[in-house]
Amino acid sequence: MYKLEDIRQIHLEITQKCQAACTMCDRNINGGAINPHLGCNGVLDELTLDDIKSIFKPKFIKQLKAMQLCGNHGDPIVARDTLEVLQYFREHNPDMWLSMNTNAGAKDDFWWYSLAQTLGQNGRVIFSVDGLEDTNHLYRQNVQWKIVERSFHAFIEGGGRARWDFLVFDFNEHQIEEARAKAKQWGVEEFVVKKSSRFITGHTSEKKESHQGQNRKGKKTQLLKEPSSKALKNPALLKRNSLVEKYGSMDKFYDVAEIACRVAKTGSIYLSAEGIIMPCCWTAGRMYKWWHKDPKVEQIWQYIDKAGGKEKLKATKYGLEGVFATGIMDDIASSWDKQGCNNGRIKVCAMKCTKQFDVVGSQYE
Repeated sequence: MYKLEDIRQIHLEITQKCQAACTMCDRNINGGAINPHLGCNGVLDELTLDDIKSIFKPKFIKQLKAMQLCGNHGDPIVARDTLEVLQYFREHNPDMWLSMNTNAGAKDDFWWYSLAQTLGQNGRVIFSVDGLEDTNHLYRQNVQWKIVERSFHAFIEGGGRARWDFLVFDFNEHQIEEARAKAKQWGVEEFVVKKSSRFITGHTSEKKESHQGQNRKGKKTQLLKEPSSKALKNPALLKRNSLVEKYGSMDKFYDVAEIACRVAKTGSIYLSAEGIIMPCCWTAGRMYKWWHKDPKVEQIWQYIDKAGGKEKLKATKYGLEGVFATGIMDDIASSWDKQGCNNGRIKVCAMKCTKQFDVVGSQYE
């Protein structure tokens, strides 16, 4: 796939922790109980500044063009060392692009101001805010609007560059223009209407019309539905029926779909809060799906086990060189030429990186 010296971008999940309970996030079960496969004995994983320093040496950081704090399960704002990690990267590469995705529902004004100062003009924060005061919490459960608003203001007042990603549902589609106007008033550089890719099941690729949320006690909360306007639906999902008609099923399509790996093109790797290196968040994300009693039924575990098990993929133990030496990157890339997912072709690669059914890129069309 690529060599260590070819890496130009890092996608970093610094923590599995989050104060929110978003109903379509794999961190929890529909917004309720925490995913039982995460962490160890109920303690969720988080990387420290010392972990980051041990994995990413100054010489390596100098070869990078970008680092993104995001991840599959947690939000960087609740991690202890997020600001210090960003400062470490900035210290050793003043010109690299630094970015962070967040729900914005934590930390005080001084922290947000300091974050803006650290990122400078070569960085930004993507605020994932899906509505206004009366609607944002319907999906971003447990996120308080007054904190979100305060975070925006403190970051922008500190000179920070902000982007607002507005994930559109039926309950907030009427607020798009009001939110866009508010973003302009606050000094947000970019306002993006994001068309959800999650109204398709992650395990069978079946189209779904709704998604029922719940709280920590298992009580039903918001019933999520796609926006009523066709223009606000993810256009890739509209292609699903034609693909099924042509190939017989989505699985048969994935067997032959041309894979154009996004991260191979950009030279990116993913570091999870466990310290595990994988090519991307999607391959790593298949490791701990909450709906499996045994998460190792997922196909990606065949490749992890071939590499010597997940412990061998921990950069906190073996460094970047040790993880690359397992051959997992090349093994994953070689799977794309195999005939069918039942014969070893990695299905998640076909699901996320085919131009014919680009549910990821189509979120921003």
